[in-house]
Amino acid sequence: MSILNVEHLSHGFGDRAIFTDVSFRLLKGEHIGLIGANGEGKSTFMNIITGSLTPDEGKVEWAKNVRAGYLDQHTVLKKGMTIREVLKSAFSFLFELEEEMNAICERLGEASEEEMTAMMEELGTIQDLLTAHDFYIIDSKVEEIGHAFGLDEIGLDRDVEELSGGQRTKVLLGKLLLEKPDILLLDEPTNYLDQEHIEWLRRYLQEYENAFILISHDIPFLNSVVNLIYHMENQRLDRYVGNYDRFLEVHEAKKNQLEAAYKKQQQEIARLQDFVARNKARVATRNMAMSRQKKLDKMDVIELAKEKPKPEFHFLDARAAGKTVFETKELVIGYDEPLSVPLSFVMERGEKIAVTGANGIGKTTFLKSILGLIPPLSGSAELGDYLEIGYFEQEMAPGNTSTCIEEIWKEFPSYTQYQVRAALAKCGLTTKNIESQVRVLSGGEQAKVRLCKLLNRPTNFLLLDEPTNHLDVDAKEELRRALTEYKGAVLLICHEPEFYEGLADKVWDLSRWSRKL
Repeated sequence: MSILNVEHLSHGFGDRAIFTDVSFRLLKGEHIGLIGANGEGKSTFMNIITGSLTPDEGKVEWAKNVRAGYLDQHTVLKKGMTIREVLKSAFSFLFELEEEMNAICERLGEASEEEMTAMMEELGTIQDLLTAHDFYIIDSKVEEIGHAFGLDEIGLDRDVEELSGGQRTKVLLGKLLLEKPDILLLDEPTNYLDQEHIEWLRRYLQEYENAFILISHDIPFLNSVVNLIYHMENQRLDRYVGNYDRFLEVHEAKKNQLEAAYKKQQQEIARLQDFVARNKARVATRNMAMSRQKKLDKMDVIELAKEKPKPEFHFLDARAAGKTVFETKELVIGYDEPLSVPLSFVMERGEKIAVTGANGIGKTTFLKSILGLIPPLSGSAELGDYLEIGYFEQEMAPGNTSTCIEEIWKEFPSYTQYQVRAALAKCGLTTKNIESQVRVLSGGEQAKVRLCKLLNRPTNFLLLDEPTNHLDVDAKEELRRALTEYKGAVLLICHEPEFYEGLADKVWDLSRWSRKL
Protein backbone atom coordinates (compact mmCIF):
# COMPACT_ATOMS: atom_id res chain seq x y z
CA MET A 1 0.00 0.00 0.00
CA SER A 2 1.32 3.45 -0.93
CA ILE A 3 1.68 5.76 2.09
CA LEU A 4 3.09 8.76 0.23
CA ASN A 5 3.07 9.79 -3.43
CA VAL A 6 5.21 12.66 -4.75
CA GLU A 7 4.72 13.52 -8.40
CA HIS A 8 6.69 15.86 -10.71
CA LEU A 9 8.22 17.86 -7.86
CA SER A 10 10.32 20.89 -8.78
CA HIS A 11 11.76 23.41 -6.35
CA GLY A 12 14.51 25.96 -6.07
CA PHE A 13 15.77 28.98 -4.13
CA GLY A 14 16.21 32.06 -6.33
CA ASP A 15 17.94 30.90 -9.49
CA ARG A 16 19.32 27.77 -7.80
CA ALA A 17 17.27 24.67 -8.73
CA ILE A 18 17.17 21.95 -6.06
CA PHE A 19 14.86 19.36 -7.74
CA THR A 20 13.54 19.09 -11.27
CA ASP A 21 10.56 16.81 -12.00
CA VAL A 22 11.20 14.44 -9.09
CA SER A 23 8.75 11.61 -8.35
CA PHE A 24 8.81 9.36 -5.27
CA ARG A 25 6.61 6.67 -3.72
CA LEU A 26 6.76 5.29 -0.19
CA LEU A 27 5.25 1.88 0.57
CA LYS A 28 4.27 0.33 3.91
CA GLY A 29 7.26 -1.15 5.75
CA GLU A 30 9.96 0.42 3.56
CA HIS A 31 13.10 1.52 5.42
CA ILE A 32 14.60 4.23 3.23
CA GLY A 33 17.97 5.95 3.40
CA LEU A 34 17.87 9.39 1.72
CA ILE A 35 21.45 10.24 0.78
CA GLY A 36 23.38 12.83 -1.19
CA ALA A 37 26.16 15.39 -0.81
CA ASN A 38 25.72 18.48 1.39
CA GLY A 39 23.39 21.00 -0.25
CA GLU A 40 21.64 18.56 -2.61
CA GLY A 41 18.27 19.25 -0.92
CA LYS A 42 17.62 16.33 1.45
CA SER A 43 16.27 18.49 4.30
CA THR A 44 14.35 20.62 1.78
CA PHE A 45 12.68 17.44 0.48
CA MET A 46 11.67 16.50 4.05
CA ASN A 47 10.25 20.01 4.62
CA ILE A 48 8.19 19.73 1.43
CA ILE A 49 6.68 16.31 2.19
CA THR A 50 5.81 17.40 5.76
CA GLY A 51 4.05 20.50 4.39
CA SER A 52 6.31 23.07 6.08
CA LEU A 53 7.54 24.19 2.65
CA THR A 54 5.44 24.62 -0.51
CA PRO A 55 7.11 23.32 -3.70
CA ASP A 56 7.31 25.46 -6.85
CA GLU A 57 5.63 22.66 -8.83
CA GLY A 58 4.34 19.15 -8.23
CA LYS A 59 2.00 17.24 -5.95
CA VAL A 60 2.49 15.63 -2.52
CA GLU A 61 -0.25 13.19 -1.46
CA TRP A 62 -0.38 11.26 1.82
CA ALA A 63 -2.71 8.29 2.32
CA LYS A 64 -5.73 9.04 4.52
CA ASN A 65 -5.27 8.95 8.30
CA VAL A 66 -1.49 8.56 8.07
CA ARG A 67 0.43 10.33 10.85
CA ALA A 68 4.02 11.30 10.08
CA GLY A 69 6.55 12.07 12.81
CA TYR A 70 9.46 14.33 11.83
CA LEU A 71 12.79 14.66 13.68
CA ASP A 72 14.24 17.87 12.25
CA GLN A 73 17.95 18.66 12.75
CA HIS A 74 17.06 22.36 13.23
CA THR A 75 14.14 22.04 15.69
CA VAL A 76 14.28 24.56 18.55
CA LEU A 77 12.81 23.72 21.95
CA LYS A 78 10.91 26.48 23.77
CA LYS A 79 12.56 27.99 26.81
CA GLY A 80 10.54 27.41 29.99
CA MET A 81 9.35 23.90 29.04
CA THR A 82 10.54 20.94 31.05
CA ILE A 83 11.66 17.63 29.54
CA ARG A 84 8.48 16.02 30.91
CA GLU A 85 6.26 18.67 29.28
CA VAL A 86 7.96 18.23 25.90
CA LEU A 87 7.55 14.44 26.10
CA LYS A 88 3.88 14.75 27.15
CA SER A 89 3.22 17.11 24.22
CA ALA A 90 3.57 13.99 22.05
CA PHE A 91 0.03 13.15 23.21
CA SER A 92 -1.52 16.57 22.48
CA PHE A 93 -3.78 15.13 19.76
CA LEU A 94 -5.10 12.60 22.31
CA PHE A 95 -5.96 15.37 24.78
CA GLU A 96 -7.87 17.04 21.93
CA LEU A 97 -9.72 13.75 21.31
CA GLU A 98 -10.55 13.53 25.02
CA GLU A 99 -12.04 17.06 24.88
CA GLU A 100 -14.07 16.00 21.85
CA MET A 101 -15.28 12.90 23.70
CA ASN A 102 -16.30 14.98 26.74
CA ALA A 103 -18.21 17.41 24.50
CA ILE A 104 -20.12 14.50 22.91
CA CYS A 105 -20.97 13.12 26.37
CA GLU A 106 -22.39 16.50 27.42
CA ARG A 107 -24.69 16.53 24.35
CA LEU A 108 -25.96 12.95 24.84
CA GLY A 109 -28.77 13.97 27.23
CA GLU A 110 -30.40 16.21 24.60
CA ALA A 111 -29.87 13.91 21.60
CA SER A 112 -32.60 12.05 19.71
CA GLU A 113 -32.41 8.27 19.46
CA GLU A 114 -30.94 8.47 15.94
CA GLU A 115 -28.37 11.10 16.97
CA MET A 116 -27.50 9.09 20.04
CA THR A 117 -26.69 5.99 17.95
CA ALA A 118 -24.31 8.04 15.76
CA MET A 119 -22.75 9.72 18.81
CA MET A 120 -22.20 6.38 20.56
CA GLU A 121 -20.44 5.07 17.48
CA GLU A 122 -18.21 8.15 17.42
CA LEU A 123 -17.48 7.74 21.14
CA GLY A 124 -16.49 4.11 20.51
CA THR A 125 -14.09 5.16 17.73
CA ILE A 126 -12.49 7.84 19.94
CA GLN A 127 -12.23 5.38 22.84
CA ASP A 128 -10.45 2.85 20.60
CA LEU A 129 -8.01 5.54 19.40
CA LEU A 130 -7.25 6.65 22.96
CA THR A 131 -6.57 3.07 24.04
CA ALA A 132 -4.46 2.27 20.94
CA HIS A 133 -2.26 5.33 21.56
CA ASP A 134 -1.65 4.62 25.27
CA PHE A 135 -3.71 7.59 26.53
CA TYR A 136 -4.51 5.96 29.86
CA ILE A 137 -0.88 5.15 30.65
CA ILE A 138 0.73 8.39 29.42
CA ASP A 139 2.70 9.05 32.62
CA SER A 140 4.26 5.57 32.68
CA LYS A 141 5.09 5.81 28.94
CA VAL A 142 6.84 9.17 29.52
CA GLU A 143 8.81 7.64 32.42
CA GLU A 144 9.69 4.60 30.27
CA ILE A 145 11.06 6.62 27.33
CA GLY A 146 12.81 8.99 29.74
CA HIS A 147 14.62 6.01 31.25
CA ALA A 148 15.46 4.50 27.82
CA PHE A 149 17.26 7.71 26.79
CA GLY A 150 18.83 8.40 30.19
CA LEU A 151 16.74 11.56 30.59
CA ASP A 152 15.60 10.52 34.07
CA GLU A 153 19.22 10.90 35.20
CA ILE A 154 19.17 14.57 34.11
CA GLY A 155 15.76 15.06 35.72
CA LEU A 156 12.49 15.13 33.78
CA ASP A 157 11.55 18.45 35.40
CA ARG A 158 14.66 20.21 34.07
CA ASP A 159 14.27 23.19 31.70
CA VAL A 160 15.09 22.18 28.10
CA GLU A 161 17.05 25.44 27.70
CA GLU A 162 19.77 23.98 29.95
CA LEU A 163 20.35 20.86 27.81
CA SER A 164 23.32 20.00 25.60
CA GLY A 165 22.88 19.31 21.87
CA GLY A 166 22.83 15.55 22.44
CA GLN A 167 20.32 15.81 25.30
CA ARG A 168 18.00 17.97 23.14
CA THR A 169 18.20 15.37 20.36
CA LYS A 170 17.24 12.64 22.85
CA VAL A 171 14.23 14.65 24.07
CA LEU A 172 13.01 15.25 20.50
CA LEU A 173 13.58 11.63 19.56
CA GLY A 174 11.78 10.44 22.71
CA LYS A 175 8.79 12.71 21.93
CA LEU A 176 8.70 11.40 18.37
CA LEU A 177 8.68 7.75 19.45
CA LEU A 178 5.93 8.45 22.00
CA GLU A 179 3.78 9.86 19.18
CA LYS A 180 3.84 6.38 17.56
CA PRO A 181 3.52 7.81 14.04
CA ASP A 182 2.75 5.62 11.02
CA ILE A 183 5.96 6.83 9.40
CA LEU A 184 9.17 8.22 10.89
CA LEU A 185 11.05 11.02 9.09
CA LEU A 186 14.51 11.31 10.62
CA ASP A 187 16.97 14.05 9.61
CA GLU A 188 20.45 13.13 10.88
CA PRO A 189 19.23 11.60 14.18
CA THR A 190 22.72 10.37 15.22
CA ASN A 191 24.21 13.89 15.26
CA TYR A 192 25.05 14.70 18.91
CA LEU A 193 23.96 11.26 20.15
CA ASP A 194 26.52 9.25 22.14
CA GLN A 195 27.51 5.71 21.12
CA GLU A 196 25.18 4.00 23.61
CA HIS A 197 22.07 5.74 22.28
CA ILE A 198 23.10 5.41 18.64
CA GLU A 199 23.16 1.66 19.34
CA TRP A 200 19.72 1.89 21.02
CA LEU A 201 18.29 3.73 17.98
CA ARG A 202 19.90 1.20 15.61
CA ARG A 203 18.12 -1.70 17.35
CA TYR A 204 14.83 0.25 17.44
CA LEU A 205 14.90 0.97 13.69
CA GLN A 206 15.96 -2.57 12.80
CA GLU A 207 12.83 -3.89 14.56
CA TYR A 208 10.55 -1.04 13.42
CA GLU A 209 7.51 -2.45 11.59
CA ASN A 210 6.33 0.77 9.94
CA ALA A 211 8.03 2.82 7.23
CA PHE A 212 10.75 5.40 7.80
CA ILE A 213 12.86 7.82 5.76
CA LEU A 214 16.30 8.43 7.24
CA ILE A 215 18.81 11.14 6.27
CA SER A 216 22.25 10.22 7.58
CA HIS A 217 25.94 10.53 6.71
CA ASP A 218 26.78 7.87 9.31
CA ILE A 219 27.44 5.01 6.87
CA PRO A 220 27.74 2.06 9.35
CA PHE A 221 24.46 3.18 10.97
CA LEU A 222 22.74 3.63 7.59
CA ASN A 223 23.95 0.23 6.34
CA SER A 224 22.52 -1.55 9.36
CA VAL A 225 18.93 -0.20 9.24
CA VAL A 226 17.81 0.53 5.64
CA ASN A 227 16.66 -1.71 2.80
CA LEU A 228 16.28 0.99 0.13
CA ILE A 229 18.41 3.95 -0.90
CA TYR A 230 17.17 7.10 -2.63
CA HIS A 231 20.12 9.07 -3.99
CA MET A 232 19.73 12.82 -4.47
CA GLU A 233 22.13 14.31 -7.02
CA ASN A 234 21.99 16.92 -9.79
CA GLN A 235 18.27 17.69 -9.16
CA ARG A 236 17.33 14.00 -9.54
CA LEU A 237 16.16 11.32 -7.10
CA ASP A 238 17.16 7.75 -8.02
CA ARG A 239 16.05 4.53 -6.29
CA TYR A 240 18.38 1.64 -5.39
CA VAL A 241 17.37 -1.62 -3.70
CA GLY A 242 19.59 -2.63 -0.78
CA ASN A 243 21.77 -0.83 1.73
CA TYR A 244 24.44 1.88 1.18
CA ASP A 245 27.21 -0.58 0.21
CA ARG A 246 24.95 -2.13 -2.44
CA PHE A 247 24.07 1.36 -3.70
CA LEU A 248 27.79 2.19 -4.12
CA GLU A 249 28.33 -0.94 -6.26
CA VAL A 250 25.33 -0.32 -8.54
CA HIS A 251 25.90 3.46 -8.77
CA GLU A 252 29.55 2.96 -9.78
CA ALA A 253 28.56 0.36 -12.41
CA LYS A 254 25.87 2.70 -13.84
CA LYS A 255 28.36 5.59 -13.91
CA ASN A 256 30.94 3.47 -15.78
CA GLN A 257 28.29 2.31 -18.29
CA LEU A 258 27.17 5.89 -18.91
CA GLU A 259 30.75 7.09 -19.39
CA ALA A 260 31.44 4.27 -21.87
CA ALA A 261 28.22 5.07 -23.81
CA TYR A 262 29.11 8.79 -23.78
CA LYS A 263 32.60 8.11 -25.14
CA LYS A 264 31.22 5.86 -27.88
CA GLN A 265 28.57 8.41 -28.85
CA GLN A 266 31.09 11.27 -28.95
CA GLN A 267 33.23 9.23 -31.37
CA GLU A 268 30.14 8.60 -33.55
CA ILE A 269 29.22 12.33 -33.47
CA ALA A 270 32.77 13.31 -34.47
CA ARG A 271 32.72 10.79 -37.38
CA LEU A 272 29.33 12.02 -38.68
CA GLN A 273 30.30 15.71 -38.32
CA ASP A 274 33.51 15.05 -40.23
CA PHE A 275 31.61 13.31 -43.07
CA VAL A 276 29.06 16.17 -43.30
CA ALA A 277 31.81 18.83 -43.33
CA ARG A 278 33.69 17.06 -46.16
CA ASN A 279 30.70 16.12 -48.32
CA LYS A 280 27.91 18.73 -47.98
CA ALA A 281 29.38 20.98 -50.71
CA ARG A 282 29.80 18.23 -53.34
CA VAL A 283 26.77 17.53 -55.55
CA ALA A 284 27.48 13.79 -55.75
CA THR A 285 27.58 13.30 -51.98
CA ARG A 286 25.26 16.11 -50.77
CA ASN A 287 22.30 13.74 -50.13
CA MET A 288 24.45 11.38 -48.05
CA ALA A 289 25.75 14.37 -46.06
CA MET A 290 22.18 15.61 -45.46
CA SER A 291 21.14 12.11 -44.33
CA ARG A 292 23.95 12.03 -41.76
CA GLN A 293 23.09 15.58 -40.62
CA LYS A 294 19.50 14.43 -39.98
CA LYS A 295 20.86 11.52 -37.95
CA LEU A 296 22.91 14.01 -35.91
CA ASP A 297 19.91 16.30 -35.38
CA LYS A 298 17.72 13.42 -34.12
CA MET A 299 20.39 11.95 -31.84
CA ASP A 300 19.53 11.88 -28.14
CA VAL A 301 22.82 13.25 -26.87
CA ILE A 302 24.15 11.69 -23.65
CA GLU A 303 25.23 14.24 -21.06
CA LEU A 304 27.50 13.43 -18.15
CA ALA A 305 26.54 15.00 -14.83
CA LYS A 306 28.84 17.78 -13.69
CA GLU A 307 31.21 16.55 -11.03
CA LYS A 308 30.50 18.24 -7.71
CA PRO A 309 33.53 20.06 -6.27
CA LYS A 310 35.22 17.78 -3.74
CA PRO A 311 36.70 19.45 -0.68
CA GLU A 312 40.46 19.77 -0.27
CA PHE A 313 41.41 20.39 3.35
CA HIS A 314 44.97 21.41 4.27
CA PHE A 315 45.58 22.82 7.75
CA LEU A 316 48.35 25.43 7.89
CA ASP A 317 51.04 24.64 10.46
CA ALA A 318 52.20 27.45 12.74
CA ARG A 319 55.61 27.40 14.47
CA ALA A 320 56.05 24.56 16.97
CA ALA A 321 54.32 24.98 20.32
CA GLY A 322 55.99 24.44 23.67
CA LYS A 323 56.33 20.85 24.95
CA THR A 324 53.13 21.10 27.04
CA VAL A 325 49.99 22.18 25.15
CA PHE A 326 47.83 22.38 28.26
CA GLU A 327 47.72 21.04 31.78
CA THR A 328 44.75 20.76 34.13
CA LYS A 329 45.26 20.49 37.89
CA GLU A 330 42.31 19.24 39.95
CA LEU A 331 40.02 20.93 37.39
CA VAL A 332 36.30 20.69 38.19
CA ILE A 333 34.11 21.74 35.27
CA GLY A 334 30.47 22.82 35.37
CA TYR A 335 28.11 25.75 35.75
CA ASP A 336 25.98 25.90 38.91
CA GLU A 337 26.85 22.30 39.78
CA PRO A 338 30.03 20.28 39.12
CA LEU A 339 29.94 18.00 36.06
CA SER A 340 33.22 16.21 36.80
CA VAL A 341 35.45 14.94 39.56
CA PRO A 342 38.78 16.86 39.77
CA LEU A 343 40.60 16.33 36.47
CA SER A 344 44.40 16.32 36.14
CA PHE A 345 45.44 15.94 32.50
CA VAL A 346 48.50 16.86 30.45
CA MET A 347 48.51 17.13 26.66
CA GLU A 348 51.81 17.37 24.82
CA ARG A 349 52.87 18.91 21.52
CA GLY A 350 51.71 16.93 18.46
CA GLU A 351 49.37 14.59 20.37
CA LYS A 352 45.96 13.78 18.88
CA ILE A 353 43.33 12.95 21.50
CA ALA A 354 39.65 12.01 21.04
CA VAL A 355 37.22 13.01 23.81
CA THR A 356 34.21 10.70 24.09
CA GLY A 357 31.40 9.98 26.55
CA ALA A 358 27.65 10.19 27.04
CA ASN A 359 25.66 13.32 26.20
CA GLY A 360 25.48 16.02 28.84
CA ILE A 361 28.53 14.95 30.87
CA GLY A 362 30.45 18.09 29.89
CA LYS A 363 32.60 17.37 26.80
CA THR A 364 31.96 20.83 25.27
CA THR A 365 32.29 22.42 28.73
CA PHE A 366 35.67 20.67 29.10
CA LEU A 367 36.95 22.22 25.84
CA LYS A 368 35.65 25.67 26.77
CA SER A 369 37.19 25.40 30.25
CA ILE A 370 40.59 24.63 28.71
CA LEU A 371 40.25 27.70 26.47
CA GLY A 372 39.22 29.87 29.44
CA LEU A 373 35.75 30.56 27.94
CA ILE A 374 34.07 29.01 31.01
CA PRO A 375 35.64 29.55 34.45
CA PRO A 376 36.32 26.33 36.40
CA LEU A 377 34.37 25.66 39.60
CA SER A 378 37.73 24.79 41.19
CA GLY A 379 41.25 23.84 40.13
CA SER A 380 42.98 25.24 37.07
CA ALA A 381 43.58 24.79 33.33
CA GLU A 382 46.78 26.31 32.00
CA LEU A 383 47.65 26.64 28.32
CA GLY A 384 51.24 26.14 27.18
CA ASP A 385 53.59 28.54 25.40
CA TYR A 386 53.66 29.66 21.75
CA LEU A 387 50.17 28.33 21.00
CA GLU A 388 48.25 29.27 17.85
CA ILE A 389 44.77 27.91 18.58
CA GLY A 390 41.98 26.94 16.18
CA TYR A 391 38.54 26.23 17.72
CA PHE A 392 35.65 24.61 15.82
CA GLU A 393 32.29 25.01 17.59
CA GLN A 394 29.35 22.62 17.10
CA GLU A 395 27.01 25.21 15.57
CA MET A 396 27.16 28.71 14.11
CA ALA A 397 25.68 31.58 16.13
CA PRO A 398 21.93 32.06 15.38
CA GLY A 399 20.71 35.15 13.52
CA ASN A 400 23.80 35.46 11.32
CA THR A 401 22.83 37.23 8.04
CA SER A 402 26.33 37.41 6.51
CA THR A 403 27.10 35.85 3.14
CA CYS A 404 29.84 33.23 2.98
CA ILE A 405 32.15 35.81 1.37
CA GLU A 406 31.50 38.33 4.18
CA GLU A 407 32.01 35.63 6.82
CA ILE A 408 35.52 34.82 5.53
CA TRP A 409 36.38 38.47 4.87
CA LYS A 410 35.65 39.28 8.55
CA GLU A 411 38.35 36.76 9.52
CA PHE A 412 40.80 37.66 6.74
CA PRO A 413 40.26 41.34 5.80
CA SER A 414 43.46 41.45 3.71
CA TYR A 415 42.20 38.75 1.31
CA THR A 416 41.11 39.76 -2.19
CA GLN A 417 37.67 38.59 -3.35
CA TYR A 418 39.43 36.03 -5.54
CA GLN A 419 41.30 34.61 -2.51
CA VAL A 420 38.07 34.41 -0.46
CA ARG A 421 36.22 32.61 -3.28
CA ALA A 422 39.15 30.24 -3.87
CA ALA A 423 39.35 29.39 -0.15
CA LEU A 424 35.62 28.58 0.01
CA ALA A 425 35.72 26.61 -3.26
CA LYS A 426 38.55 24.45 -1.86
CA CYS A 427 36.19 23.50 0.98
CA GLY A 428 33.75 22.06 -1.59
CA LEU A 429 31.33 25.00 -1.88
CA THR A 430 29.86 25.98 -5.25
CA THR A 431 29.63 29.55 -6.64
CA LYS A 432 25.93 29.65 -5.68
CA ASN A 433 26.79 28.61 -2.08
CA ILE A 434 29.58 31.16 -1.82
CA GLU A 435 27.28 34.04 -2.77
CA SER A 436 24.45 32.90 -0.41
CA GLN A 437 23.85 33.89 3.20
CA VAL A 438 25.38 31.33 5.56
CA ARG A 439 22.03 30.75 7.35
CA VAL A 440 20.30 29.42 4.18
CA LEU A 441 22.95 26.74 3.62
CA SER A 442 22.56 23.14 4.76
CA GLY A 443 24.17 22.05 8.05
CA GLY A 444 27.06 20.44 6.15
CA GLU A 445 27.70 23.52 4.01
CA GLN A 446 27.71 25.73 7.12
CA ALA A 447 30.28 23.39 8.71
CA LYS A 448 32.48 23.78 5.61
CA VAL A 449 32.36 27.59 5.99
CA ARG A 450 33.46 27.28 9.64
CA LEU A 451 36.22 24.84 8.64
CA CYS A 452 37.38 27.33 5.98
CA LYS A 453 38.22 29.82 8.77
CA LEU A 454 40.41 27.24 10.54
CA LEU A 455 42.14 26.05 7.39
CA ASN A 456 43.36 29.49 6.38
CA ARG A 457 44.98 30.45 9.68
CA PRO A 458 48.26 28.83 10.80
CA THR A 459 47.67 26.81 13.99
CA ASN A 460 49.49 24.33 16.19
CA PHE A 461 46.56 23.31 18.44
CA LEU A 462 43.09 22.43 17.13
CA LEU A 463 40.08 21.97 19.43
CA LEU A 464 37.25 20.44 17.38
CA ASP A 465 33.74 19.97 18.83
CA GLU A 466 31.87 17.32 16.78
CA PRO A 467 33.31 18.46 13.41
CA THR A 468 31.82 15.47 11.53
CA ASN A 469 28.19 16.38 12.32
CA HIS A 470 26.33 17.19 9.06
CA LEU A 471 29.41 16.56 6.85
CA ASP A 472 28.88 14.29 3.83
CA VAL A 473 31.00 11.19 3.20
CA ASP A 474 33.58 12.89 0.94
CA ALA A 475 34.10 15.78 3.38
CA LYS A 476 34.49 13.40 6.35
CA GLU A 477 37.10 11.32 4.54
CA GLU A 478 39.01 14.45 3.49
CA LEU A 479 38.88 15.91 7.03
CA ARG A 480 40.24 12.68 8.47
CA ARG A 481 43.09 12.69 5.95
CA ALA A 482 43.92 16.35 6.66
CA LEU A 483 43.94 15.81 10.45
CA THR A 484 46.17 12.75 10.03
CA GLU A 485 48.69 14.90 8.10
CA TYR A 486 48.45 17.86 10.52
CA LYS A 487 51.61 18.27 12.62
CA GLY A 488 49.98 20.16 15.51
CA ALA A 489 48.03 18.87 18.51
CA VAL A 490 44.36 17.91 18.10
CA LEU A 491 41.73 17.64 20.84
CA LEU A 492 38.63 16.20 19.18
CA ILE A 493 35.11 15.56 20.50
CA CYS A 494 33.55 12.86 18.31
CA HIS A 495 30.89 10.15 18.61
CA GLU A 496 32.01 8.21 15.49
CA PRO A 497 34.68 5.59 16.34
CA GLU A 498 35.26 4.90 12.63
CA PHE A 499 36.41 8.54 12.29
CA TYR A 500 38.81 8.84 15.23
CA GLU A 501 40.16 5.26 15.44
CA GLY A 502 43.61 5.22 13.84
CA LEU A 503 43.70 9.03 13.93
CA ALA A 504 43.80 9.61 17.69
CA ASP A 505 46.81 8.55 19.79
CA LYS A 506 44.62 8.43 22.90
CA VAL A 507 40.92 8.36 23.78
CA TRP A 508 39.71 10.17 26.90
CA ASP A 509 36.28 8.84 27.91
CA LEU A 510 34.93 11.63 30.14
CA SER A 511 32.21 9.27 31.41
CA ARG A 512 34.88 7.78 33.71
CA TRP A 513 35.33 11.13 35.48
CA SER A 514 31.77 12.42 35.34
CA ARG A 515 29.58 13.17 38.34
CA LYS A 516 26.50 12.70 36.10
CA LEU A 517 26.79 8.92 35.81
